[in-house]
Amino acid sequence: MEFDFDIPVQREGSHSVKFDGRQQYFGTTDVAPMWVADMDFAVPPCVTRALLARAAHPVFGYTLYPESVYQSLIGWFQRRHHWHIERDWIVMAPGVVPSLHACCLAFAEAGEGVIVQPPVYFPFFSAVTNTQRQLVLNPLQCVDGRYEINFAQLEAQAKHARLLMLCTPHNPVGRVWSKAELLGVLRIAKEHNLIVLSDDIHADLVYPGVTHTMIGTLEAEFGEFIRTNVITAVAPSKTFNIPGLGLSSLIVPNPDHRKALHKVFELLHVSNNNPFSITTFEAAYSEGDQWLDSLMIYLEQNKTMTREFIAEHVPQIRCADIEGTYLLWLDCSALQLSDAALRDFFIRECKVGMNPGIVFGEEGRGFMRMNIGTTRANLLAAWQSISQAVSSRSRR
Repeated sequence: MEFDFDIPVQREGSHSVKFDGRQQYFGTTDVAPMWVADMDFAVPPCVTRALLARAAHPVFGYTLYPESVYQSLIGWFQRRHHWHIERDWIVMAPGVVPSLHACCLAFAEAGEGVIVQPPVYFPFFSAVTNTQRQLVLNPLQCVDGRYEINFAQLEAQAKHARLLMLCTPHNPVGRVWSKAELLGVLRIAKEHNLIVLSDDIHADLVYPGVTHTMIGTLEAEFGEFIRTNVITAVAPSKTFNIPGLGLSSLIVPNPDHRKALHKVFELLHVSNNNPFSITTFEAAYSEGDQWLDSLMIYLEQNKTMTREFIAEHVPQIRCADIEGTYLLWLDCSALQLSDAALRDFFIRECKVGMNPGIVFGEEGRGFMRMNIGTTRANLLAAWQSISQAVSSRSRR
């Protein structure tokens, strides 16, 4: 099958955060929205067909998880990631962000340390602080434009923590941690008896030449520790552009950890049994392979076009070659603007709405995050506008 990602989708008026939330977030609607991490592409046809079939039934009552939804997840990770997930390990959850909070509540006591590695997706911080746990920072190191884990500091910080929250592929810097790097994390975690929560929500969005390793597949190297201390968060939401449907899974081999998580979700009375979410989850994981393969070709071309355009027309901005996600991490420090002025420059002069790097931690000062999950025409227009604004500013 062929999928045309150049076809524009009219998203204004659909109550889209990304489009209809521009006035609230940027103070104007006159910006190209390239911020919130959802894409502008139509979902896979298999998802639409499944939703229409479910909507044809006139009752949307309380819904059970059919066995087929679990098998769709198991099948997906077996064929796409060579990871055998046992049925009992799966804990359905209302989203990855609620799962971050739930894991902090379940696996660390109030005041205990939770390690995060900034710059990182900002709910990693709030999941710790909102639950009155102690935020322990292990900032990533940027070496020649490529981010690396600071293992020496991680070793030191592990003494003060109970839980380590890992993000791979990493949002916002786009790194896909290698097997060797994951083994280094596990070595430290095992030495200090840390529980590791690996957020792999972008695991399917990895570019050619890069291999994403699910941390749960490293049993040969770390044996029982993987089953006792490692939890993985996964979801079809980013992969298939269905984040508004809000259903994810935690892969939890340890039965005691599953009980602890169920207790937290029950305490909060969190319901994630939405019949449409369940329908899309199963359809995407069961039939979405070809659509994803085509998507990654398109995103790779978007990435390449953007980096070439920047190099030729906007050398003041530096863009590392991301290994995963559809989010570019743009180093704008050469523009010599404060973070507030940088945000205002992109809004008022470039007319492009992006996420300021500072929201991902102090290490994001001088950076912006751009979502390239849009049509090539939109992306090119945005960069032409940025180029003109940067050139105009340099002439002042």
